[in-house]
Amino acid sequence: MTLPTDPAANLAALIRCPSVTPIEGGALSTLEKMLKPLGFSVERPVFSDDGTPDIENFYARRSGNGPHLMFAGHTDVVPVGDEASWTHPPFAAEIAKGEMFGRGAVDMKGGIACFIAAVARHLGSKGGLKGSVSLLITGDEEGPAINGTTKLLEWAAAKGEKWDASIVGEPTNPDALGDMIKIGRRGSLSGSITVNGRQGHAAYPQLADNPVRGLMTLVEALLHPVFDNGTKDFQPTNLEVTSIDVGNPATNVIPAKAMATFNIRFNDTWTAETIQAEIHNRLDKAAKRKKYRAGKTTPVDYELVWRDRPSHVFLTRDDRLIEALSGSVKAVIGRKPALSTSGGTSDARFIKDYCPVVEFGLVGKTMHMVDERVALAELETLTQIYQRFIEDWFEQGAS
Repeated sequence: MTLPTDPAANLAALIRCPSVTPIEGGALSTLEKMLKPLGFSVERPVFSDDGTPDIENFYARRSGNGPHLMFAGHTDVVPVGDEASWTHPPFAAEIAKGEMFGRGAVDMKGGIACFIAAVARHLGSKGGLKGSVSLLITGDEEGPAINGTTKLLEWAAAKGEKWDASIVGEPTNPDALGDMIKIGRRGSLSGSITVNGRQGHAAYPQLADNPVRGLMTLVEALLHPVFDNGTKDFQPTNLEVTSIDVGNPATNVIPAKAMATFNIRFNDTWTAETIQAEIHNRLDKAAKRKKYRAGKTTPVDYELVWRDRPSHVFLTRDDRLIEALSGSVKAVIGRKPALSTSGGTSDARFIKDYCPVVEFGLVGKTMHMVDERVALAELETLTQIYQRFIEDWFEQGAS
């Protein structure tokens, strides 16, 4: 029986599964074939919710006496885009000039392939684990993230599962392997503002109330002044207006409504509740201003709707976890990675409610791009880092 000790072979098998969200595509079955020979039990619960596709998820565990380490990730991938633009087929796992091409190569089937190879090598050399290892894998990270990690964590916890630490194998390194470990993330909130005006002729503005003018006032208040200058652990909070839409095809008609959407990434100066209160306060004050609405006596008539659920800011302070991973990186590549909270969100935002969590994976330069690819040498190096981390983390827990 051939064990999955080769990360490149593992990754090729996973890339050849066309698991574009929400399709399983054979990826979870491939994982099961890899892990069962290593002594893992496997469960594949399916979760549902109104208005969203059913998602099959994956939980595998090899049990032992000692602490419990969770590796978390996802096998779903984003669409390939224009397939004709790829120099190698996106689901063929072809190798050229020392790189493997394919959708999911770095985000994040590569990380999963390396972790499985690391576990297989550890078991081959040590014969066992000084504790338990589980893999919590979803098929819904690139989608709405409703029927994936959150429900999988709840399901596992309800069964009595408890974890001492987690590593998420997302591509955290910006330029080279070993650049960065993510030890936290800023929070994220999205909202939309609809301004109600009064439609009229563009030549007779006094008879109308142009909602675009009101929207300009509100948007300006969201952008200035800055929310903060950053903190010791986090970069400054930033709000980005992502869309402004009037839906008016006529050039001589003042529209009745105008809408803007925005996203704000906030640091630990704020909570989701306090940043929402700040935005409400800014909009209420701005609605009374006349800067762009000369002659109007009433405030801007607006509605604010918060979209989706907020992602909360978090920072991991588990020294054992961080030092074991940072030390493993240094032992393999000769330098310590930066500890960062930069970037967007990941499923770590859900895991942090159950155990300390960090993120470390491949270089993310080509993720979501045409010709997504990874160097075979990087797969081997990441496998060695994971293997060293598994050994060191369990040794620290046993000491």
